[in-house]
Amino acid sequence: MGEAPIYLPPNVLALIRDTAYTYTRWQVIAMLFLGFSAGLPFLLVFSTLNARLADVGVETATIGFFSWLGITYSIKVFWAPVVDRLKLPVLDRLFGKRRSWILLSQAGIAAGLYLMSRTNALAAPETLALFGLLVAFSSATQDVAIDAYRIEIAQERLQAALAATYIFGYRLALLVAGAGALYVAEFWSWEVSYQVMAALVGVGALTVLIVKEPEVNHFAAAQDIAHRIEEEVEKRSHLPERLARLTGWFYAAVAGPFLDFFRRYRELAVAILVLVAVYRISDIAMGVMANPFYLDFMGFSKTQVADVTKVFGFFMTIVGSMVGGVLVVRYGVRRILLAGAVMTAATNLLFVLLAQQPPDIAALALVVSADNLSGGIANVALIAWLSSMTSASFTATQYALFSSLMTLPGKFLGGFSGIVVANFGYAEFFLIAGLMGVPAILLVLFMMRHGARLDALAPVKHEEDALVK
Repeated sequence: MGEAPIYLPPNVLALIRDTAYTYTRWQVIAMLFLGFSAGLPFLLVFSTLNARLADVGVETATIGFFSWLGITYSIKVFWAPVVDRLKLPVLDRLFGKRRSWILLSQAGIAAGLYLMSRTNALAAPETLALFGLLVAFSSATQDVAIDAYRIEIAQERLQAALAATYIFGYRLALLVAGAGALYVAEFWSWEVSYQVMAALVGVGALTVLIVKEPEVNHFAAAQDIAHRIEEEVEKRSHLPERLARLTGWFYAAVAGPFLDFFRRYRELAVAILVLVAVYRISDIAMGVMANPFYLDFMGFSKTQVADVTKVFGFFMTIVGSMVGGVLVVRYGVRRILLAGAVMTAATNLLFVLLAQQPPDIAALALVVSADNLSGGIANVALIAWLSSMTSASFTATQYALFSSLMTLPGKFLGGFSGIVVANFGYAEFFLIAGLMGVPAILLVLFMMRHGARLDALAPVKHEEDALVK
């Protein structure tokens, strides 16, 4: 007799079907490689660069000044309007707006890394800093362009899956640019290491050449705003036509994205921005004191902490992101946004229990698993939701605003975490961090209550979005 066929419940079959549908789409696969392209330059102007400087004997004070290169990532919202509005000569005609900006950024990254490889850090640190600034500026610009591309190539329900593969690729690139660059430098030289990294920019460039340009009308609303401003300037200020047109263009590029957002969502706009600001506060504030808690308070060794939080935690974050991508496709973004907010706050309470128990590596692994799983789900749900909030005319600028708000409050409040621990203790700190997640939960519930109105106001970038809303 033959073996009995394996029976799978309908819900399991549906989950398998949704997973296969989600992660075999070309858009989702493309974001794996574009995520790698985005993550590759990051450490090469941060910790890897600091290791290079220290290795060749650059003074500590000078190394500290190199950290200013990171400011470019925090202020990218200021030139995001240019990425939204400016058509690059020749490149735009050949590749389209989004792909042309990504390719230009990648050219800047590769050139900057190669020039950094040829510069003597000890003899010419100022020159190295200038080339590092080229890499950082190009990398931040690439982030803006890739975020806009991701939002425009697929409907809302795929955005979490796109974010999941993007995060996977990004983290792989961090391993390559971190440990990989150090290995190459150890066996060959820093010059070879940075040249290898410059060559790896080709992974992202090849991807851009293969993938499609989004079919989105970027300019309709922005041109309409610019035309109205031209009329107002000409009527009231009696300026020359060229100056009026320039003023209208500037107004549409810089003020247009913000006017569009507030006019569209009206009184809900403030609630949306507050939710963006507070959604990750609990997670970010807790993370500041995580390593001191593991090492100093619990007494785990550096190897144990690295194994559990860095290696094991890395895979659990990826699993959480992938699961979140499927759940958003299956249940919709706002439900998973709520689940992520609840899980993030709840996992901080697990750290409260961990702080009251004797050191146990198994318990640490369990809590870290829950924390990274919930963080992965919450992060991709937030990215998917924010992506649906952006207008097709101002995708890059509006998402750059959201991404800046996502981490700023948490990082600011995280600066006070040491004071809280010193005065109250770790258990109390994790309890406070968990309670800081309550406003996010309440605001998501508020958004769910106004879901029908948000769906009506949100711009439809794809026909599929209109079907699932």
